[in-house]
Parts: sequence; structure tokens; C-alpha cells
Amino acid sequence: MSGPHVVQKRHRIAYPTQIIMSHTFYLVLHIVGLVLLTSSLAGMLMHRQTGTGERPRMLAILHGVGLFLLLLAGFGMLARLGIMWPWPGWVTFKVVLFLILGGFPAFSKKFNAGIGWWVAIFLILLAAWTGITKPF
Repeated sequence: MSGPHVVQKRHRIAYPTQIIMSHTFYLVLHIVGLVLLTSSLAGMLMHRQTGTGERPRMLAILHGVGLFLLLLAGFGMLARLGIMWPWPGWVTFKVVLFLILGGFPAFSKKFNAGIGWWVAIFLILLAAWTGITKPF
């Protein structure tokens, strides 16, 4: 039986329409990204301080993965908190800190490794303080 008035049933596979990830999931992912980023920056600065040959590729990979997880989890938390465009000042400030930390391996070649340790620690603590207190 077919014709213009016969409706054929289509089999549909039931997929979840919305996968909800909690704020806690994004927070843990953010912390994992922070640990990877901090470890890679510490390794790069340690390598620079010892001055032994070419920088290991694994440090650059950890740096990139850490930055990706920070970005993904950061925007996921913003969505869970209901923060949309235009961003508050603290979000814009954290994006600027993210960009500075992303370019830190290139910038760290310009100054002494001993100063690089303090700059990296300061930037990471400043980003953490900004995210926790949301001052502006």
C-alpha cells in the first residue's frame, strides 16, 4: 500500500537530546588543565635554566593540551553560570591572562629563567585569584 495519503513510519533511534555536564565536571577539567599548563611551564623553565640542548616536544604538547582544557572548561563553567556576552571585566581579564600564558614559552626566551619562574607563578596565581574572587 503506497500512495500520496499513506504515511510510512520511520524507525528513530533514541539519542539523548541534551548531555548536561555539571559545574563540578568543568571545575575538575579546569584544574587538570591548570596542572598540565603549570607542569609544562615549569619543565620549560627548568630546561631553559639548565640549558641542555633542544626543548623536549612533550613539554610543548602538555602546554597545548593544558591550554585547550583550560579554555574548554572555562567557557563550560561560564555557560553553567549563565554568563553570556558582554562578559564581565574579570572574564575579559582572564582571557588576556590566558593569551599571555599561551605565549609565555616564546616570551620566556627574552628574559632570565630565574625571573621567568616568578613571572609564571605570579600570572597563574593572579588568574586563580581573579577566578575565585571575581573582583570586577
